[in-house]
Amino acid sequence: MRKDTLKRFIPTPRRLRQVKSLQILGEWIYQPNLWHINRHSSATGFFVGFFCAFIPLPSQMIIAAFMSIWLRCNLPLAVILCWVTNPLTIPPIFFMAYKVGAVVMGVAPQSVEFQLSWEWITHGLLAIWQPFLLGCLLCGVFFGCLGYFVVSVLWRWGVLRRWRARGLRRKRTIKKAIRDVKLRQEEVSRHDAQDI
Repeated sequence: MRKDTLKRFIPTPRRLRQVKSLQILGEWIYQPNLWHINRHSSATGFFVGFFCAFIPLPSQMIIAAFMSIWLRCNLPLAVILCWVTNPLTIPPIFFMAYKVGAVVMGVAPQSVEFQLSWEWITHGLLAIWQPFLLGCLLCGVFFGCLGYFVVSVLWRWGVLRRWRARGLRRKRTIKKAIRDVKLRQEEVSRHDAQDI
């Protein structure tokens, strides 16, 4: 994605200050790391987003926003990554988290049939809440750390690749300049030899 495209989606500090509804939040909402894309803010944003995606509450994005402010990482990235768990992916992801929690606790996993009803939430979830919450915590920390590590490694790899490319361009430019100087010296030598 080009920088021009990113600039359209990421608000500038000036544009943020023009939004009246954000003024009630005070000055901390205008911290640069909340809106800039750099290695630290992006990697930490991935950690926060993936960690909050495993929180089994409907307020994941609000929690991610507060964690982004607290950890000073990219706020839009953290909030968007919460949508890893969406209505289509919640059942398999939370079932995996439940299985992980059950294995860690040494409890035999029960067969769980999800029903969207108050009765199931009060009785069905009550029977599995401990392994489920433990699994959500462990998966959130694991995938958050994995996201942080992958983004950090890819960012550093990209920087090293650009440095190497710049070094190769510099070497080519120097070799070309040396070759041009030698050709010019040979030409001058030939010209001087003809004059003699």
